[in-house]
Parts: sequence; C-alpha cells; structure tokens
Amino acid sequence: MMGRYCRLLLILIGFAALTAAAPVRDWRAHVVKLPSGAYVVGNPAARVKLVEYASYTCPHCAAFVAESEPVLLRQMVRSGSTSWEFRNLIRDRIDLSAAVLAHCAPPAGFVALNGAIFAQQPGWLDRAMDFQQANGARLQMYPTLAQLRAYADGAGLTAIGRSHGLSDARIDACYADQAELDRITAMTAAVPVGVVGTPAFVVNGKLVTGANWATLQPALVATGAK
Repeated sequence: MMGRYCRLLLILIGFAALTAAAPVRDWRAHVVKLPSGAYVVGNPAARVKLVEYASYTCPHCAAFVAESEPVLLRQMVRSGSTSWEFRNLIRDRIDLSAAVLAHCAPPAGFVALNGAIFAQQPGWLDRAMDFQQANGARLQMYPTLAQLRAYADGAGLTAIGRSHGLSDARIDACYADQAELDRITAMTAAVPVGVVGTPAFVVNGKLVTGANWATLQPALVATGAK
C-alpha cells in the first residue's frame, strides 16, 4: 500500500514539475495580416481587443508607441489578455510612403519595423519634408507609387527597411504593388465616425476618448487587460 502511495506521489510531483517548467506563450509572436491590410498582434481569443488608428507622420503617434510599449506589448499583449490591431489613417503622401514600407514587412517582422519607423520619426520626417520642398514640383509628374518610392528613398525610410531585413527586390516590389496601396488607402476611407485624428483607439468596439497612453491604459485595465 505504501509503495503504491509513493509511486502516486512521485507521479504527481513529476507532473507538477513538468507543468511548472512549461514555457508561457509569448503572444507578441502571433501576428496576422488581415485581408484589409491591417495587422493584428496577439491572442485571437483575447478578452480585450484594441484597434489603433495611426499615422506615421503624427508625433503624438510616435509618443504613444514609446510610452505604451513596456505595458501594452510587453505585458498585455504578451500575456494573451489583449490583442492589438494596427490600422493606417493616412494624413499625407509622406505618411503613405512610410505605410507602404511598413506593409512590406512579413507579419513576423511588422512589430519591429513599425516600432523603428516611429522611433526614428524625427530624423526621417525632417529629411522627407526637405526632400518634398526641393523636389515636390518634379514629383507631381511621377505616378503615385513612383512618388512614394522617391519619398522613401529621400527620407531614409528604405534604409530603415533594409536594416530590418527587407531586400532591395522586396522593397522594389512593394513600391510597385497597386493592390496593397489600395488596401492602405481603403483603411482611411473606412475609418468609423468619431475617429477624427491620430492616434485613435477602439476597445472592444467602443471609441476611447483621448489620444494618449495615460487615457487608454485605464480603459484597457477596466476591460480586463493584464
């Protein structure tokens, strides 16, 4: 009897050890690109579903990325309690040029490239505006995709893409992809009523007033984000 009890105890201890040693899934690695062109990061069954509308030329959007990442991505999305969907709300040609580059990333590389574009925004945006001032009239004669590629090269955006693993052939293909360009611009056309600027946030279908992390974080926690 004692021998049977000991064997059972050993089995239970072993099971507990295996359970304790099982790695916790990092849901940031689960990234899906939707037919609309939007990227969704995190657990598809997450209790909290965050949709962000953002523009690459928006300084407030860049500030949001820097402020929110330690909690939003490294905790809430990582844990599986929250999913984050990124949608473009295009403000200008420079923004559209950056969006084309971001959409060049495969799903697994989107979070890193998106973050890098926002983190380096002050530098490439200044260069893009200088480039536009010097070349704007000439660029008007180019087809749209050729204009966007010129902005990307002039601003240094394509260099950011290369530093994140995009080949020259891949970048060339992205700036020749009319279907993807149409998907990006369609996201802006489909922005819901109430979204009038960037960044804007929708949590479980409800628009959150305020456009910063200090306002959004309590709304996420109240909905169940951990």
